[in-house]
Amino acid sequence: MALSLRLRAATIFLCLTFATTWGLADSNRFDLAGPKLDVHVTRAGRTLPIAEVPNLQAGDKLWLHPDLPPSQSVRYLLVAVFLRGTTNPPPDKWFYPIETWDRKVQEEGVTITVPNDAQQAILFLAPETGGGFSTLRSAVRARPGTFVRASQDLIQAGYEQGRIEKYLASMRYVPPGDPKALLTHSNLLANTLNLKPNEECFKQPVELQYTCLTQTGSQTLLADGSGQNMMSTLTNGDNAALISSASYTALAGGGMYSAYVGTVVDLVHIMGGLHTAHYLYIPAIAFPDGDSLNLRLNTPPSFSNPKSVIVIGLPPIQKAVPPPLRAADDNHVNCLLKPSVVLPLEGAPLVFSTGFAHDLVLHINQPGTPTDIDVTPNAYQGGLILAPVPLRRALPVPTDDSATVAKPTAMPATEQKPDASGDEVTGTIEGYWGFDKFTGPTLKLQDVPGKGWKLASGDVLIAGKENHLTLTSTGTACISSIALQTAAGTYADAQWKPTPAKPDSVDVTVSLKSLDPGSMHLAIHQYGLASSSTVTAQTFSEPAKLDSLELHAGDTSATLTGTSLDQVKQLAFGSLVFMPASQTTPVAKSSTETLRFALPQDSPTPRFRAGENLAARFTLNDGRTLTLPVTVAPARPSVVLISKKIVSPSDSPIHLADPDDLPLKSDLTFSLKSAEPFPRTGQIEIANTDNTLHTMLSVSTGTLVLQNPHTLLATLDPLRSFGNSAFGPLRLRAVAPDGTTGDWIPLATLVRLPDLEDVHCPADATAACTLDGDNLYLIDSIATDPSFTAATTVPDGYIGATLSLARPAKTGFYLRLRDDPAAANLVTVPVTIPRPVVAKSESRSRHAAQQAPSENELTEDQNAIKSSTESNTGNTGTSGTATTGAAKATPTPAKTPAAPAPAAAAATTQPATATAPPTKQ
Repeated sequence: MALSLRLRAATIFLCLTFATTWGLADSNRFDLAGPKLDVHVTRAGRTLPIAEVPNLQAGDKLWLHPDLPPSQSVRYLLVAVFLRGTTNPPPDKWFYPIETWDRKVQEEGVTITVPNDAQQAILFLAPETGGGFSTLRSAVRARPGTFVRASQDLIQAGYEQGRIEKYLASMRYVPPGDPKALLTHSNLLANTLNLKPNEECFKQPVELQYTCLTQTGSQTLLADGSGQNMMSTLTNGDNAALISSASYTALAGGGMYSAYVGTVVDLVHIMGGLHTAHYLYIPAIAFPDGDSLNLRLNTPPSFSNPKSVIVIGLPPIQKAVPPPLRAADDNHVNCLLKPSVVLPLEGAPLVFSTGFAHDLVLHINQPGTPTDIDVTPNAYQGGLILAPVPLRRALPVPTDDSATVAKPTAMPATEQKPDASGDEVTGTIEGYWGFDKFTGPTLKLQDVPGKGWKLASGDVLIAGKENHLTLTSTGTACISSIALQTAAGTYADAQWKPTPAKPDSVDVTVSLKSLDPGSMHLAIHQYGLASSSTVTAQTFSEPAKLDSLELHAGDTSATLTGTSLDQVKQLAFGSLVFMPASQTTPVAKSSTETLRFALPQDSPTPRFRAGENLAARFTLNDGRTLTLPVTVAPARPSVVLISKKIVSPSDSPIHLADPDDLPLKSDLTFSLKSAEPFPRTGQIEIANTDNTLHTMLSVSTGTLVLQNPHTLLATLDPLRSFGNSAFGPLRLRAVAPDGTTGDWIPLATLVRLPDLEDVHCPADATAACTLDGDNLYLIDSIATDPSFTAATTVPDGYIGATLSLARPAKTGFYLRLRDDPAAANLVTVPVTIPRPVVAKSESRSRHAAQQAPSENELTEDQNAIKSSTESNTGNTGTSGTATTGAAKATPTPAKTPAAPAPAAAAATTQPATATAPPTKQ
């Protein structure tokens, strides 16, 4: 029967245990306010509130005071216990029962001393029951390791939740509708508290970003340097397995204090396993604030069996571990002249989320009297701020005479105006970590405005676009603003940022879109200086863009490719200066251009070797210099013209005066000599000066014939190669198989010839003659003498078939071609002159005519008069045809008066239209 009762009791007990443990494991949100305790610690005559104590040591005096309301109906027994490891149960004397309902305890509190060899301290708040103290003591002594692990987890959980609490509290200072401020301060808080906000919050609408960021559970805790160091010092062996890292643990809970780290989950399981028929242990996370330990619970306390025992962790008993505080940027220089100075620090989240670091100063390291400036941790600003630290309120005096209240020894503080020494200044963070003094990082400082502002060498400012420039000075940390003077005379703010690698320089972004090339003025305003410093710089137009330079061995010229090459003044290789050669073909500035440079005439050939690497230095018109690497190319192909032969049409009456003139309808045969053996795959390029006419001669097409490796015979058919509209000078150059071209050399001048038929002249020698033919628009002017003293100019666009000119001489007349107006070309065409007709009424004068001189004896003028007289007599006669230079008139029997000469046509305006010529014989 007794066995049956025991089995039934055990079954009920197991069911209750399972249900309780499951409920505890599921209820892990610490959102319930618990009771409050006041605690401060005294060591070596100095007293600190619990919020400033990161660790305890043997001999410390703990003042404990339960801060329960007067209406508290349940009596709580406060039990302080010291532990000494997982395998060494504490002695009975390390258990301190404190009756919170005792009036003396309520008024004065209780002071206990940390015993030697103690490693952990833990508090229990249990509802008072008969034998409750002995029950607690038995539980701890029976399973000390479990309480050791619980103590460690409670401390770590408090540190981690404190960081989140600090983030949430600080973000409430940010205006919710300012997304820029939200991002800035969230990043500052993340750096100092070593946590990662939810980046998805910044992708939400502006009005929702603040709500998202300030929800508990939207932050991810990262490794805590100072907290991890403290716990690693405290734990070892099996204990370390229970101290869960806060790294990479996502939070959830939507505004509740959730299971933010694995330590809380483990803690709940540990507490769920600690129970008796009378007590069930629940964890409490402490949030110190001055003397107060504000407790938060995750399980509502029970005041019926099993009653809830609240477990509270106290700071570990160990040597002090100073915070690993470091500068956020080792190259950052802090200006002490700013109205509010923030020293950006990171690496120790507990400095900003707890009060462990206190009485901090910035110790100025300079000769003479040291200067200490008070600093205060401020996670919202991202570091330590230079501000006076308010005096801490006096602590209650404990009843124990040996525990006196004392403020830690303050470091000497002087007026917070730094000495303007002008030399490089540094400052070291000093202060207290709990009771122990610690020294933090040394920071770079600037305590006077920068001087000697100037533009860094090498910066070229281009008008019409956004520019980056670098300003240098003796110090750049105290810049308050930089402004650019606009074209209208006003100043516009410029964006700037320090250059971490060069503390004495600053990168400035200026927009010069509204400024023309010329002078530019920047005004630098600095803290601590009423006037501004001005820097004047020269702005330029967009510089030439140099793509490549072609330079061949043996050349006295080089060809540059790029854009805006009109800005290039000269090219130099050491002492060799190449000047731009005259451009024969202008190119639009917006497209890729080429510019040819040449040495002065009669300069010796530079001794550049093929494959040699050189640095070409270009000087622009405004004085700027640009460099371009160049590799000397192999010598270019070179040919010279030996001879040429023009095969002109045999029936052309135009005799070209210039032997270089090449009629379009003629064939050209010429020979070339190559300095090097001419490759069979090489070509000869023929083009006009602007490259609008272009053809290639090659061996494969039959237009080139190799007489030997150095001698070439070439044939050109201009009409077939260029068409009817080709004219002007032609040039040629050799082209290597790889496309390398040689120098241009002149070949011939392509001309087009008109088709001339004959000249009709009237009988009157003083009258104008008429020239018949086709394509007369190709004639520039005609004249009877090579000097063109009385020339007839052919107007542009003339489409007529006749031209008027003075009676030509026997040797012919002259014309200038439009395609080569410099040469006077002789023309020999048939000239038709009408014969005179003799009248019947003058037959009786035949005898007299016989007495007259014979026709062979007449002068040329007399023959002309005679012909005119015969024409006017009305007798039937015949017309004779003469060729200029060999005409002979037909004899006539009598001399008659001359007929009136036909009217002459204008010579220089519009050609006259001649009457129908007489029939040729």
